[in-house]
Amino acid sequence: MKLIRWSLAMGAGLLLIIPGIWWWRWRWLEHSQDRVIQAAARRYGMDPALVKAVVWKESRFNPKVVGKAGEIGLMQLMDPAAQEWAEAEHVYPLADEGLFSPATNTMAGTWYLRKVMQRYRRVDDPVPFALAEYNAGRGNVLKWAVGAAATNSEAFVRTIGFPSTRDYVRSIQRRRDRYRGDFPK
Repeated sequence: MKLIRWSLAMGAGLLLIIPGIWWWRWRWLEHSQDRVIQAAARRYGMDPALVKAVVWKESRFNPKVVGKAGEIGLMQLMDPAAQEWAEAEHVYPLADEGLFSPATNTMAGTWYLRKVMQRYRRVDDPVPFALAEYNAGRGNVLKWAVGAAATNSEAFVRTIGFPSTRDYVRSIQRRRDRYRGDFPK
């Protein structure tokens, strides 16, 4: 009988410990790329909380992840965007394995995100437009940005034709708000 009680107590203890370990690991992982994110954001004049939210959505902070379409690393960069950054920064040609480097990938991805955001200077908030383009491409954004949605970010988000892209934009914006405290000014 004592063995059964001991076994039950140990099992209950493990049920309490395992979630705690998982939570601790996630909190560590969630902050594992903060330095490279902050460096890239500072270099390109971007909000580090936004960059971190994109990294979270794209890779969950795993620098070795490869997407189904060949996207690489923390910010899930495609080769053409990475090579464009490499040329602009005079580090061309960029080897594919370079995109697995958290610092390189985050620099290139942040540069690209800033470039995309600059296309939407005449809107009330360029972030949703840039995120939609980062996810679904410029051609789709141009199709969705008509009428009031051409300059109003809330109207634009409602007109996004792909539910997955609409969710992508909204989830990154929510996560950005959560990460603002991680990067004091």
